[in-house]
Amino acid sequence: MKKIMHRIVALAAVSVMATAVPAGAAIAGPTSGSAGPRPPKPTAPPGAGLNGEAWAWTQLTSQGTRIRYVSTDDSLMCPSVLLTVGAQPPSSIPMRLVSTPMGAQFPTTVCELGGTTGIPLAASKAELDPTTLHAATLHPGRQLPLPKWTASTRPAKIGVIGDTGCSVPARGQVQSCRTEWPFGRIATSLATVTQPDLVIHTGDYLYREDPSREDDKASNPGCQTSSQAASWDCVVADFFRPAETLLAKAPVALTRGNHEDCNQPHQGGAGGAWFRYLADVLRSNGSCSDFTPPAFIRAGTLNLVNVDSSQADPNDNGSTANLGRFTGYFDAVNQNAAQPGRTNQDYFVFTHKPLWMVKAAAPPPNPGVEAPTRVLAAAVGNTNLGRLRDNVRLVLSGHIHLYQMLDFNTSRPPQLTVGSAGGPLDMGPVDGNANGKMIGTPLQVVNQTMTQEQTPGGLGIFGYADLRDVGGTWDLVFRDSNGVPQGYPPGGQSCKVTRLTTDLAHKSFVCQ
Repeated sequence: MKKIMHRIVALAAVSVMATAVPAGAAIAGPTSGSAGPRPPKPTAPPGAGLNGEAWAWTQLTSQGTRIRYVSTDDSLMCPSVLLTVGAQPPSSIPMRLVSTPMGAQFPTTVCELGGTTGIPLAASKAELDPTTLHAATLHPGRQLPLPKWTASTRPAKIGVIGDTGCSVPARGQVQSCRTEWPFGRIATSLATVTQPDLVIHTGDYLYREDPSREDDKASNPGCQTSSQAASWDCVVADFFRPAETLLAKAPVALTRGNHEDCNQPHQGGAGGAWFRYLADVLRSNGSCSDFTPPAFIRAGTLNLVNVDSSQADPNDNGSTANLGRFTGYFDAVNQNAAQPGRTNQDYFVFTHKPLWMVKAAAPPPNPGVEAPTRVLAAAVGNTNLGRLRDNVRLVLSGHIHLYQMLDFNTSRPPQLTVGSAGGPLDMGPVDGNANGKMIGTPLQVVNQTMTQEQTPGGLGIFGYADLRDVGGTWDLVFRDSNGVPQGYPPGGQSCKVTRLTTDLAHKSFVCQ
């Protein structure tokens, strides 16, 4: 208990140290809040009025579990968190100021709690202190979800989603955010049906390139014109509001997608929004970097490696530019996985662009196969080891708007692609044409692909992955937008649950 109390004191000391805001940053007033469910107003601090809207959530990062808070109220102040550890009464710990309002795109105060090592795993309850809140509306609520695992256990239930934004391009076909966008329903199904301990997002949150073209502008007062693209209100419209029930349920682990890319000046835009609100390490100055090194995240005995592949082959044309950079990233993955005490722990690499997914395949005897992001597969083959270490059990990705499970029945980890949780769906392969084809570096034969599609070789099915610890390995279920398990092959319903084999030399998915 003495060690725990020392951690609380250290956490409090770190939390009160505010990060400096860059000189010259414009201080903007609050903007209109976005539409959405309204919980009861918090208690007003003595002598203070309430205004604006705030969002709070729990995120796993390379610096441990962190509580994040973003508000449009005009106090420019951070609230405190009532943190309960063990049998001690709650301690009120001030959140650290990360950034204050900066122009029209970022009219927000951003705060964070976690110190240098994150929220202690021994913490049993975290609640925003109502006497320190200045926002008139708080989403999802005052209580924050915390990890349910310990240092010697791991999450029992994991939900995986990806490519969740509503597609509103500057040109071309627009997805109706009112009638054709299922992310809100998927998030609610994941929260209520799977009831996850952890949610992993494989990237692509912000798709509203020109909000003026969308049919839900009335619900988004600050996200209605092209000049408001990637504004805080658009971030709320595209991600936070539809994900509200999910953010109330479980901590999240987030990787960056290619839609969170940098604009030409590397300032503001969707990339700037990513680094201000959602990145592993937040920034206060609106800047954006094309590349960031891998972030190593501990979820008890499960190790998550967040590899930023947002700029891997940006045009999806087969380029292997930046091969050396990504080779270094995967060398770092192998080095981390080889550390003493971790060689017998599972590693999941989660990265937006898939390493080995098959998007299309010609029928036999033709050899044609389309496997996107060749630079990532080549980078793995170019590592000092020539592959990923055996304890890298699974690769989680998105980018292709499908759900697909693929394995080689070798030491190469299987690829799970979950890009089916919001954006318009892609056409997939006929699985029978993909099996037996050779992909990757070095080339290996695809043992099996299992793609969830409306018809073989047709459009995908909206949904998410339900991943469960079954004592030493993992079971996988694909659930549709309503949380209903879908069988494989599609329509056949012959296999609804697949299990990841424990043989590290022959990793594959086996129907249960």
